[in-house]
Amino acid sequence: MAVPHESPQTQIKTPTGIRIRPALAEDGETLGELDRATWSPLHAVQPAPTPPYGPFFDDRSRPEDHLVAEDGGVVVGYLKLGRPTPLACNTHVRQIQGLAVSAHARGRGVARALLRAAMAETVRQGGRRITLRVLGHNAPARALYASEGFAVEGVLPEEFLLDGRYVDDVFMGRSLAP
Repeated sequence: MAVPHESPQTQIKTPTGIRIRPALAEDGETLGELDRATWSPLHAVQPAPTPPYGPFFDDRSRPEDHLVAEDGGVVVGYLKLGRPTPLACNTHVRQIQGLAVSAHARGRGVARALLRAAMAETVRQGGRRITLRVLGHNAPARALYASEGFAVEGVLPEEFLLDGRYVDDVFMGRSLAP
């Protein structure tokens, strides 16, 4: 039996002025634009999005599953935090299922702030563990995750064929237990 999802309550303001807050339904269009603008073969396994674009939020990707980063009231990033499975025996785990930061906000700690907010939200929801998947060739993301305490827990070698190149699927995780 699946446990009902709790809506995010985490709100953080970083020393650099970046504010992390729960997503709202009205963020959908902005997040969709950000998602399309940040698409890259460095982190995406799906082809580049093309019109017509569907809605950003749907039954599998709801506003309450997202944290949003704002700078001066402008959305500059988001993180999707979900459950890796619907199993009751797995409700203590959350999984980062998407992370994007606008090009003009990169290098300012936005992704790090989103990661830290996701960890805080996981703990607030009663979680003890957080995981993610990252493409093997995405060295900047892997370094960021490692610097926040995530360790490689498994690798599926050559799991994806992207732009004519085989790429590993890397599983990373960390404990959040007290």
